[in-house]
Amino acid sequence: MLLHIIARGKIGRSPEAELVARYEKRIAWPFKHSELPETGGKSPDPLTPTRTVLLDERGKHLTSDDFAAILGRWRDEGVREARFVLGAADGHSHQERQRADLLLAFGAMTWPHLLARAMLAEQLYRATTILAGHPYHRSGDTR
Repeated sequence: MLLHIIARGKIGRSPEAELVARYEKRIAWPFKHSELPETGGKSPDPLTPTRTVLLDERGKHLTSDDFAAILGRWRDEGVREARFVLGAADGHSHQERQRADLLLAFGAMTWPHLLARAMLAEQLYRATTILAGHPYHRSGDTR
């Protein structure tokens, strides 16, 4: 299943871009990162079937294990592409939120878009390692 981050704005040459690139190299699944202008622009045509996840402050607060389980279920159901969409500064429209398969939040705080993009790339890497049984993610109490 293709993991596809679609984000408004250019990440450019920044520390956040370096983080996204670092996790992109580590992710064993097919991965794509597309950038759109702040307004307008058209997302690349999706592979079908597809699932769309919007990063949104109204979204669900998931654990990394729960996020991995969702991706694993979609993969096992034959979904060809999971799109992770980061909106512009004003977020997503009501219609976009209604059409999404999942609204996802990184907690109750507001995060800068570039940092959220890097955090998403890390969580995608973490999810794929959880599904592969890799020791990168250690869940549970470690006391």
